[in-house]
Amino acid sequence: MSQEITIKSAQAQVDEWIKTVGVRYFNELTNMAMLTEEVGELARIIARRYGEQSEKESDKGKDLGDEMADVLWVLICLANQTGVDLTEALQKNFEKKNQRDGDRHQKNPKLHD
Repeated sequence: MSQEITIKSAQAQVDEWIKTVGVRYFNELTNMAMLTEEVGELARIIARRYGEQSEKESDKGKDLGDEMADVLWVLICLANQTGVDLTEALQKNFEKKNQRDGDRHQKNPKLHD
């Protein structure tokens, strides 16, 4: 069985791949455009598979996990090239959400059946 990938190791692996196989990072604006494109591809599959749109034959074989991984890959590229430690950022984000939203959702009657 393969080793589980942590966020920190994913950032290191993407960086290594970019520097050896990919030659260099695309600039930040290019990667932002690519991230938007990848999110759009993911949205298309979700809208057609789980939403009300009919799924086109060409989309039926698409792997949802692979599309999500494409989004994650480009996001990791952006983090690496802008010096963001995603592990630290996610930990801080959990803290923020727990402080800000600790009971907000529990009190929301729309979320309870």
